[in-house]
Amino acid sequence: MRIVVAGASGFLGQPLIARLRAGGHQVTQLVRREPAAEGQLRWDPARPIRLPEGTEAVLNLCGAGVGDRRWTKSYRELLRSSRIMPTTTLAEAVREQGVGVLVNASGVGGYGDRGDDEITEQTPIVTGNFIGDMCWDWEAAAQLARPARVVVLRTGLPLHRSGGLLKPLVLAFKLGVGGTFGNGRQWLPWVSREDWLRAVVFALTEDVLDGPVNVAGPNPATNAEFTKALGSLLHRPTIMPIPRFGVRLLVGEFANEAYKSAREVPEALLRAGFEFRHPTVRDALEVALRN
Repeated sequence: MRIVVAGASGFLGQPLIARLRAGGHQVTQLVRREPAAEGQLRWDPARPIRLPEGTEAVLNLCGAGVGDRRWTKSYRELLRSSRIMPTTTLAEAVREQGVGVLVNASGVGGYGDRGDDEITEQTPIVTGNFIGDMCWDWEAAAQLARPARVVVLRTGLPLHRSGGLLKPLVLAFKLGVGGTFGNGRQWLPWVSREDWLRAVVFALTEDVLDGPVNVAGPNPATNAEFTKALGSLLHRPTIMPIPRFGVRLLVGEFANEAYKSAREVPEALLRAGFEFRHPTVRDALEVALRN
């Protein structure tokens, strides 16, 4: 399969490209600088792009990190533009060139704080707030690719020691200051990086998925359950809750999202026959810390 990938940097994108190429797919990586390796193509997300001839699928993972910096006014604008602008550009290229599928990143944050309610792909996005409005506009931009098949990945927290939420948490636990976020009763949507990689490849290559797809482990866990499993694997105590200001030190203003409850269930993936290799949070954490 001939696949164009955008935003493929970091602890998710690079292993994904390697996985796709190892599976025999021809991958072109879009970059914003002069190409430094074979298989790269320079682009400007603000300008129309002509995809390579024969492109069969586009995967878009573009977006500035939500936990990378304080959410100043300018950074909030960057969070939006770094998602919506490249999505619009790629979706229009997919439509105009007749590409078969666009798989586009999204996030669980659009669901808002749902308490103990189970969240499936039928659960509506909550607008009227920064994250919800951004996810709504982000996904709307992806729909410009129709009549192509459009899959939007409402991803939870991919777990791997090299990045994401887990990297600063492991450090905190090793320093002896690990614990639950507040009372720990909120649901924390998680997925192993390995299952995330497999789910993305599945979405690209299997035509059974269309529309929003929750990419989260099949057995939701509360923050307390997550914390207990992580502390056990690291052989560290988890007695003291981490106050909100402490979480802010770890992940910036994204801390507000960490206190929301999202009992996300991957209904679409399970219905499509996708099988998780790491079905529990302990399974996911064990492999995340080992590999």
